[in-house]
Amino acid sequence: MPLHGVGAGALAALAYAALALAALRLLLSYKSALYALRRLWRCADEWAQAYQYHEVPRFACDGTENPLFRKAAAYVAALPSLEDADAASVLSSASRTNGGLSLQLGPGHTARDAFLGARLWWTNADDADRERLVLRVRRHDRTRVLRPYLQHVESVADEMEQRRRELRLFVNTGVDGATGAPRWASAPFSHPASLETVAMDPDLKARVRADLENFLKGRAYYNRLGRVWRRSYLLYGPPGTGKSTFAAAMARFLGYDVYDIDLSRAGSEDLRALLLHTTQRSLILVEDLDRYLQDGGDGEARAARVLSFMDGVASCCGEERVMVFTMRGGKDGVDAAVVRPGRLDVHIQFTLCDFEAFKALASNYLGLKDHKLYPQVEEGFHAGARLSPAELGEIMLANRGSPSRALRNVITKLQHVSGAAPPRHPAHKRNTSWSGTGQQWEDQSARASADTVEADEKTAVAPSGGGVFGKDAPMREFKKLYGLIKIKSRREGAGVVPLEGEAHGPPTPGNHDRER
Repeated sequence: MPLHGVGAGALAALAYAALALAALRLLLSYKSALYALRRLWRCADEWAQAYQYHEVPRFACDGTENPLFRKAAAYVAALPSLEDADAASVLSSASRTNGGLSLQLGPGHTARDAFLGARLWWTNADDADRERLVLRVRRHDRTRVLRPYLQHVESVADEMEQRRRELRLFVNTGVDGATGAPRWASAPFSHPASLETVAMDPDLKARVRADLENFLKGRAYYNRLGRVWRRSYLLYGPPGTGKSTFAAAMARFLGYDVYDIDLSRAGSEDLRALLLHTTQRSLILVEDLDRYLQDGGDGEARAARVLSFMDGVASCCGEERVMVFTMRGGKDGVDAAVVRPGRLDVHIQFTLCDFEAFKALASNYLGLKDHKLYPQVEEGFHAGARLSPAELGEIMLANRGSPSRALRNVITKLQHVSGAAPPRHPAHKRNTSWSGTGQQWEDQSARASADTVEADEKTAVAPSGGGVFGKDAPMREFKKLYGLIKIKSRREGAGVVPLEGEAHGPPTPGNHDRER
């Protein structure tokens, strides 16, 4: 075979191999090909459109800093499209989100955004002379979306800044003798409670979350109604049921500073001054309101000062406030004018734990979803025993290394409480009482409990354990019932049905005659 024929065949084989490799590479990297096609389409679309460019410089002509630049830079750094940008700067961040890292738009690169159906582009146009961001918007969209979009950028940036800033706790320590102004002591507010970790009925928790979210978005709505942008909550129930923890979780969710006001430390005329020295976007917490109103001999005067503190003219000096009041007892011992809607918009009752609340606490403290000892714990709760979240939390915290030991201690505590307390019907589900302005929700378990009590009164059936029969009744109640039926059937078989309270023993003729 001629040498030139061998060389030509080798070259052809190499060419075919190169084509096969190219085809294989293209097949394997089809995503890259699609990306290239999208780039080409985007370039063609941008070339065919007319755009308007808006510069956002960092410094104004007089040398003052432009606040919009800082807000726009924070907004662009949070855009999801920044992760898909051609280039971005990776910086270390003090925030614990995203692993402590943050992205920023690199010089000369662009990030996309969408608003009201329009597409917009941000470009980092930094050069040696000045720092600036350039916003590009299609010319036919500029009159429709430009102003609303910039307002959207500012509001989102303000919310992000509010979330990132350090929350603080303020406590009134008395009155300045020279000026008469309240004195405040403050510290970083680092309470770890959150709405996710609070042991609470899920439906009620969802209502509270929705109510707080509506409040945060309600500036225009409150202004249209001519009402002060303020919301007030009453948390009432026995000590140790989690009222203060829930207030802390509300503050964490809102991103508000907390002003913990001790009314007993304020003078007779200083309650309104306390409000004047609080800031906007704050949660004002007043604990044990019922104790303050009932202590001392000037109850009416104290009630008048509290009413002025709640909704007087001084309470209107400052918006976007949430006021939270707690009470140890019920609402019956307090003047109805104090707890009426308008002064206290939402009422939330905190009760002692039932089995459902116990399971939520066990999940948080011990990481348990189920356990072989749960039936015994449930039996203790069905027997009428109740414990506060603080008691259960302390038991689980002390025995967090051994969930079984923690549950045995809970069972022992429930047996002790059940033996000391008289039998009673199961109370309604914990933390399920909510009442708002003009509306009230009742939990199904509360209605079921009331229906059960009414049925028991009609049928006069009262098991010795004090519970009610149903699908959740303890097994021992069914065993007792089975034993009573068995004994009764034996006695009926012998023709004797002894009366309650008779002495045991063989029947006498007189007794048999009385039964007949």
